Amino acid sequence: MNKLILSGAAIVIFFAIVALFAPLLSPYDPGEIDIENILTGPSPEHLLGTDSLGRDLFSRMVYGTRISLLVGLIAVGISALIGVILGSLAGYYGRWVDTLIMRFVDVMLCFPAFFLILAVIALLEPSIINIMIIIGVTSWMGVARLIRAEILSLKERDFIYAEKAIGASDLRIISRHLIPNAMGPVLVSVTLGVAAAILVESSLSFLGIGVQPPTPSWGNILSEGKSVMGAAWWMLFFPGLAIFITVLGYNLLGEGIRENILKT
Repeated sequence: MNKLILSGAAIVIFFAIVALFAPLLSPYDPGEIDIENILTGPSPEHLLGTDSLGRDLFSRMVYGTRISLLVGLIAVGISALIGVILGSLAGYYGRWVDTLIMRFVDVMLCFPAFFLILAVIALLEPSIINIMIIIGVTSWMGVARLIRAEILSLKERDFIYAEKAIGASDLRIISRHLIPNAMGPVLVSVTLGVAAAILVESSLSFLGIGVQPPTPSWGNILSEGKSVMGAAWWMLFFPGLAIFITVLGYNLLGEGIRENILKT
């Protein structure tokens, strides 16, 4: 296992543990207002300081980890599911099925992903569920193209012809043989996709159309810090650092997996 995978996995596991044990790690209720400690800097009592309502920033950061990772993982899960299904159908059946699906992919790729998300979310009520669904249904095209390319090659192998000769159904061939053998490049795309989804969620929350206060997320903490950046540097520094390290971790993990696949 190379150093990229180890470094990325360590970061990913760390933030997963923080998200999983958020109630145990958080010394305060993330929504608890304390007007006597508004915008106090980092101290033994408040490790990362407090925000403009006196809420403990460390507690909000810890619970924000849950939101950011949840959005990233579920959005990429939706994206991977759609991409794997459509890419598999296009690669296996070819002809008009392939043409129809791939032209739809081309049309989706014509629109800048972030602006497409903005356009859709403007029509819906901002919520965590809507954000996860919207990110997922607007980011599956890369997965579809990757798995289609793999299946176009795999379906010409002898073991696939053998399966057809014994009367195996198309569903069995696709689900039991083609998809499992085509998942290597898709795994890289999915890992990098989590980092991209976390960035998109943070950007939407920063703009005020993502996760809505008082629910904490790294993006809306950054947005709150924007108005007090001169007096409370910690409101920008710590959530920004968390986003940077998390995205770096998933990118390192994805690049490490890619290098391993290329070596095999």
